[in-house]
Amino acid sequence: MSMMGGTPQEHGETIAEYSSYEGAQKTVSRLIAGEIPAKDIAIVGRGLRSVETVTGRLGYAAAARSGAINGILLGLLFSAIFVLGTPNAAIQLFVGVMLVGIAIGMLMSIITYSVLRRRRDYTSITQLIADHYDVTVLPRSLARAREIAGVAAAPAAPATPIIDSRVPPQYGERIDPAPDPTPEARAAADPDAPTPETPSGS
Repeated sequence: MSMMGGTPQEHGETIAEYSSYEGAQKTVSRLIAGEIPAKDIAIVGRGLRSVETVTGRLGYAAAARSGAINGILLGLLFSAIFVLGTPNAAIQLFVGVMLVGIAIGMLMSIITYSVLRRRRDYTSITQLIADHYDVTVLPRSLARAREIAGVAAAPAAPATPIIDSRVPPQYGERIDPAPDPTPEARAAADPDAPTPETPSGS
């Protein structure tokens, strides 16, 4: 059972991505079976969009049928209340109460349709669909979750190789010319070299 929270919560780091919600559910089941705390796991939908699927045309006949179905339930409720109050009531009375409930349901549905038909004359189902679903885990359970899900940790950035200037270059290898050292750098490299004179201001 899913519940809507009023405050945003930390989702953690993504360990798997799926194009379907069912795939994300299977991974969550595996994580919970592997003793990962359920409160550390989340399914995050990305690229949400609303899809309204038209299921049929709505007219007075369709409204009456829908009202009749609802009226049956209403009639059963009225009949049950009536039978509890009068246990010795005849079956004809029970059927009559049922018919009254059906009539009330049909009438209410037709009235509702007549009010709303100018804005909408079809029936539909609205769904909220995501492009893909991420399974996220909080940092405290991340290592164990990666192990259960069979996901390797993110690779570290490759180290920059250090080039030794004393090694001669290979044939065809391009060598960028070194910049000219400053007078201070020359003095630091060769202590016996004369110190350049600084021109004095006039």
